[in-house]
Amino acid sequence: MSTLYGPGLSAIHHEAFASHGDLCAPGILAALAPDCQVLELGAGSGALTRHLVAAGHRVIATDASTDMLDLLAEAVPHATVGRLVLGDDGIIPAPNIVSVGHVLNYLGSQEQVFDVLLQCVDSLEMGGLLLLDLLDRSYAETRATLEPLRWEGEGWEMDVTFALASPDRFVRDISLTWTDPDGTSHHEHEVHTNILVDADEACRVLVDAGLVAEVRRSFGDEVLPAGFAVLHGARPAG
Repeated sequence: MSTLYGPGLSAIHHEAFASHGDLCAPGILAALAPDCQVLELGAGSGALTRHLVAAGHRVIATDASTDMLDLLAEAVPHATVGRLVLGDDGIIPAPNIVSVGHVLNYLGSQEQVFDVLLQCVDSLEMGGLLLLDLLDRSYAETRATLEPLRWEGEGWEMDVTFALASPDRFVRDISLTWTDPDGTSHHEHEVHTNILVDADEACRVLVDAGLVAEVRRSFGDEVLPAGFAVLHGARPAG
């Protein structure tokens, strides 16, 4: 799994694009038992982590980006923070595993996504939950002709172009500029390729591996963008 989110994009994402974690948090918190331990994959700068910690959960928050982890450690000091590159590193045993922001779609193929799902199943303890969102193949249907977008904030601007490289690969080409308080200007360029997966097939992987699992439209009552799917899996306690 490629390491993305350098210092500029991490800071901008932390400042302006953390709403997905806020949106998904109520449904995830409602599903978890009180005062439990949670392993979070692709935690970024803590958009979901802060809600988990505030609810009293003990959180191990992981991400591939060291710049994101630096922001997370500062923003959510009561979380345990560690680097984990999905597809390269193993997943530690955990009572519950959660992830938002379609983190698994950053892997290189649907097969790699399924491999990591199986790692999650192997790591999930009895009675535990696996809760995560994915970009389904249907995500491409309304995004094949997206026009370029520009976002601006205090001291930064970001331009993003979109492409459907193939029916199962959605690409964001991101260029950003930001200025330090001393006037120093910085530029950063990243290309994010998301592999789009069949959510029903992903669910069958979980079921065949022993979980009680289903594809849902959301974690709770929130309305997710078209093409998002939520996998809700549980390992039976007995």
